[in-house]
Amino acid sequence: MKLFANHIKTVALFILVAFSFSTNAATPKRIITLSGALTETVDALGFGKSIVAVDVTSIYPAYIAALPKVSKNRTVSAEGLISFKPDLVLAPEGSVSKEIAYQLQSAGINLVNIKQDYSVSGSIAFIKAVATALQVPAKGEALAKQTQAKVDKALAAVKQSTRTPKVLFIYARGTGVMLVAGQHTNIDAIIALAGGKNAAQGFDNFKPYTTESLIEANPDVILMFDFGLSSLGGVDAVLKMPGVAQTNAGKNKKIVQMDGELLINFSVRLDQAITTLNKNLQ
Repeated sequence: MKLFANHIKTVALFILVAFSFSTNAATPKRIITLSGALTETVDALGFGKSIVAVDVTSIYPAYIAALPKVSKNRTVSAEGLISFKPDLVLAPEGSVSKEIAYQLQSAGINLVNIKQDYSVSGSIAFIKAVATALQVPAKGEALAKQTQAKVDKALAAVKQSTRTPKVLFIYARGTGVMLVAGQHTNIDAIIALAGGKNAAQGFDNFKPYTTESLIEANPDVILMFDFGLSSLGGVDAVLKMPGVAQTNAGKNKKIVQMDGELLINFSVRLDQAITTLNKNLQ
């Protein structure tokens, strides 16, 4: 009977050790993140040191700038990803082709696609999904709770605002590439959360910028990414663009620039995006 009891203890110990080894093996050691929001969330969950490469949109936290980029633009290749020998690749849903996904799987690399919904609840779900992919759901729950509390506080402050300005977002890469953000976009969502109203109505996604549409929208505020404003030559240059002087934004010189990654993060820094944009809109 004693021998049988010892045998049971030995088996139990083996199972415990095996389970511990399996759990550790599942924890990613070399991670590639393919969006700024994913990178920031992985860092916030304590896995920053495990990130070996990122996409070109990842610029925060500051140390990320020193990490290798998996591509020079928004497209990636299986060869480029595999060359970093990752055990986990985190990608926005729909950003990696089935062919590349198959090649990663064949190389023994775990690819997890994370959906991002541009809302408060979507941001909380996003954080939890990333934590699950990292095998730390408890950390995800804690971080999600902290984020929710900060966002709730930011939204409460927004409700104290007395104005609901019409905001037109212009995406620019010099005068050759200029787009306006319509409804059902991440920009549309953050403008609403920050207490503004999207001046571009009647269309979804983005459409080419025109002087006529600018005048018709007549925004109180023109919002741009910081790099976009710089590409056009700064505030003075924008104020001199055709049609701008005829808008309320032009008359009041209300041209607002924000860090692009912060503005459309919709993850752990959502409260900062809401607060900063709200202050800029007043």
